Amino acid sequence: MKSALKDIEDITERDEGALDLLKKRLLWAAGLVILFLVIIILRLWFLQISNGEEYEKRAYGNRVRIRQLNPPRGHILDRNNREMVTNRPSFNVALIQEDSEDLGNVLKRIAPVLDMDVAELWEKIRQASDTPRYLPVLLKEDIDWQTLAYLENHNHEFSGIRTEVQPVRVYHYEDLAANIIGYLGSISKQELETADKAIYRGGDIIGKKGLEKLREADLRGEKGHSYSEVDAKGFEQQLLKTVEPLPGRQIRLTLDVDLQQIAESYMTAGEKSGAVVAMEVKTGRLLVAVSAPTIHINDFVGGISTEKWQALLDNPKHPLINKVVQASYPPGSTYKMVTALAGLAKGVIDNDTVFYCPGHYTFGNRRYRCWKHSGHGPVNLLKAIGESCDVYFYQVGQKVGVDGLAEYAEKLGLGKKTGIEMEYEKSGLAPTKKWKEKYRNAKWQDGETLSVAIGQGFNLVTPLQMCSMTATLANGGKLYRPQLVEQVIDSEGRIIEAFSPELVSEITGLDQYFNSIKRGMEEVIQGKRGTARSVAIEGLRIAGKTGTAQVVKVAQYRGLKEEDIPYKYRDHGWFTCYAPAEDPEIAVTVLVEHGLHGGSGAGPIAKAVLNQYFSGRLKQVVVE
Repeated sequence: MKSALKDIEDITERDEGALDLLKKRLLWAAGLVILFLVIIILRLWFLQISNGEEYEKRAYGNRVRIRQLNPPRGHILDRNNREMVTNRPSFNVALIQEDSEDLGNVLKRIAPVLDMDVAELWEKIRQASDTPRYLPVLLKEDIDWQTLAYLENHNHEFSGIRTEVQPVRVYHYEDLAANIIGYLGSISKQELETADKAIYRGGDIIGKKGLEKLREADLRGEKGHSYSEVDAKGFEQQLLKTVEPLPGRQIRLTLDVDLQQIAESYMTAGEKSGAVVAMEVKTGRLLVAVSAPTIHINDFVGGISTEKWQALLDNPKHPLINKVVQASYPPGSTYKMVTALAGLAKGVIDNDTVFYCPGHYTFGNRRYRCWKHSGHGPVNLLKAIGESCDVYFYQVGQKVGVDGLAEYAEKLGLGKKTGIEMEYEKSGLAPTKKWKEKYRNAKWQDGETLSVAIGQGFNLVTPLQMCSMTATLANGGKLYRPQLVEQVIDSEGRIIEAFSPELVSEITGLDQYFNSIKRGMEEVIQGKRGTARSVAIEGLRIAGKTGTAQVVKVAQYRGLKEEDIPYKYRDHGWFTCYAPAEDPEIAVTVLVEHGLHGGSGAGPIAKAVLNQYFSGRLKQVVVE
């Protein structure tokens, strides 16, 4: 009996142990099921609630293709509303990699259609390897109509390939004002790497930082979008919605196309290098802004080739520099008006003060020569300006001092930026004693003042500054900020913003001195021994000044014929003027790099601009 009971107890214990084990296993199983359900719920919450919007967009993106529509940029007009730059539609071919089946085969078949090598297409894709596969990779820009028609009719044969419309610039006057307007196009990696070697930057004028008064977004316009339904292979089935881009606003410049063309044609003849600037005397509005040699804008459309970009960098005449504001030169004898004004205002000379010119002036232990080695004889102010006597201005400069010269140079707008809406403008230099101590760590030498007085030495000016100074002399002391933009106009022709002339400063109380200098400038063209008599136009009284700016002193070339001196060592030629002398309207400045003499090299260009400006107003004037 005891044995039987013992067996029963053992069996019971075993059953209870098995039951406990079963319970534990059931609990573990239930826990795993609950954990699995929790994970599923959390995952569903993450996908549908936490990030539901993002995944909804992705799902929508698998069905709907969104295209960005670039807006046409605003047109650029001249002062007379002539279209200088407009737009036309350009058709580009792009690839959406995630929509392309058998990419290698697609590229192989489309290469001959685009007249490209397969290797070239693969290279474009490799260059875009860091971008998402759903973004388009540009394969070719501005395809012709035949290629466009073929792709549209055979689009089902090229999965992932699509055509896009891109507005591109149309330059109605080819390269006219190219260094001012610029270009619109992509800049390659090589251009960015070499950009520091060139002052010029791409992106046409309405995108330049200099136009701080204008809102770039308004001028560039706003992008639009189109929404199309696509199938599983990426082919578009139907257009769902289009949001049209907002066109950019137009700008009307102060430039005159006719005057710009005349000036550029004269600079192109003989492949001259330099600048031509013309402005309204009483407003500061620019009529002409030429930098030579020019760039060829169409070389940049669609991306400039490596070879052409390198050729621009290597060109010794520096076409990438806008020489209107980005290059500075010694002013030569055009600076003598500054010296004259300083001498009159400081009381060291008057109209009747006479200095004798034997062809040189001795100061200290050095002899300073006059350009006319035989000398000018007795010289007063009128004769000194008209015949550009160096000896006269040596002595005036010596009496005034370098700081006095700088004072009146700055009053006339030299030695500081004009504030024109152009990038990378240089300030030039009106040297002083403190300047030399600070930047050259040396004391000013009195003999250096003589060089400054005739526009040499440390003096530097831009062509725009020289034209602005000439206009200030012509109008009796009013210094205007040079103006390039006249109006901003919306796509419906409404004037959104208009810019008025801005008076920066005014020199008062010196009218009689201005009149004396202006009479001397008239003598330059009208006088019997004036240095620019060849610029005279019958029926039009012109006042002006020639200038020859020494580039470098090289003794071995002294006495040689001009044509025997290497180009890079020849002097620069200046000519600056205004007309009509009795009631000035326009000021014109011409700088011909290494052009030797201003009267013969630069003068004819200014004369051509004046002929065009006054054409139709004077019967005697004949446009050359």
